[in-house]
Amino acid sequence: MSSLRNVRAVALIDGEHYAPVVRDALAALPYEWEGAILVGGTEKLREGADYGVPLVEGFGDAQIVVDLSDEPVLGPRERFEWASRALAAGLAYVGADFRFDPPELEPFELPSVSVIGTGKRVGKTAVTTHLARLLARDRSVVVVAMGRGGPPEPELVETPPSVEDLVALSRLGRHAASDHLEIAALAGVPTIGCRRAGGGLAGGVTVSNVVEGARLAAELRPDVVLFDGSGAAIPPVATSRRLLVTGVAERDPYLDTYRRLISDLVLERPRLRLAPTAPLSGRVAVFTAGATDVSHLDADVVCVSAQLADRAALRRDLVDADTYLVEVKAAGIDVVAAHALERGIEVVLAANEIVGVPDDVLLDLVPVAA
Repeated sequence: MSSLRNVRAVALIDGEHYAPVVRDALAALPYEWEGAILVGGTEKLREGADYGVPLVEGFGDAQIVVDLSDEPVLGPRERFEWASRALAAGLAYVGADFRFDPPELEPFELPSVSVIGTGKRVGKTAVTTHLARLLARDRSVVVVAMGRGGPPEPELVETPPSVEDLVALSRLGRHAASDHLEIAALAGVPTIGCRRAGGGLAGGVTVSNVVEGARLAAELRPDVVLFDGSGAAIPPVATSRRLLVTGVAERDPYLDTYRRLISDLVLERPRLRLAPTAPLSGRVAVFTAGATDVSHLDADVVCVSAQLADRAALRRDLVDADTYLVEVKAAGIDVVAAHALERGIEVVLAANEIVGVPDDVLLDLVPVAA
């Protein structure tokens, strides 16, 4: 505890505690107090209350935020809001029985953008792919993709894999719908696949090889590097910009406020539209992870399955058709594409268009190399 004597701290206090109780608590704790923020509560608040430290409006030069408040002034939701603010300022946030630390981020020298999400299946990788295609029109782009099914060592994919390539990988026991393979196939840019295990409330990862993947990307010297997050986990790299893709509005916020605060652009539940990568012919069966509106497709659609994450249900949807339109997600390759190739059914991979977001909005986010 003595090591904390030189740590500058700001306290969160409330008017539900008597001032002398707070004053004595502050004196007993081993910090160098910058001041205290009064976060609410009036029951025990008296005019001229002396807390022994100045009342302040913000974190100032603090290195840590110490929560001395409690219910009913700060409940779980409000505490996560304060935790988000502290973490976004690069500060630890601690209380009686909890501690949050900002995720550690590796410095990165090249112009870069992280595309992060509030969870799985929010359209994050679709946004990364779309942005990679836009940038590739006039810039050299490399994507580093982090996934729970990524390779043990960072894997550079320089040539877009074909459907046959992906099925061959699945037969070798690989996760052939891994995000880096999806992006490489659909965006046509060099993509580096990485893996991660575990994810914290603030998006930190327990174990990953993304830092090694970032070094590999830097060696290629592209104009810009895109980092594709995984679920709610954030690539552990200090990128130039961040783009947040949000999920359903009903989700409890947890530390989503933190993700918003550290992001330069937020896409609120973007609408996705399936975009075939080749013309569709004959009777078409569509296999998707989420976007089930196919009214815009110029095709004779005989089946739409949104069961890519449920292999048993998905196999029941493998109808007879001339063409399968397949998203590179979950079991899209090892079940759907493999089934099609065995039966001579044409497979067309499906990208996703981002509806209602002007390209300029995305391009303006991307830094330009000096």
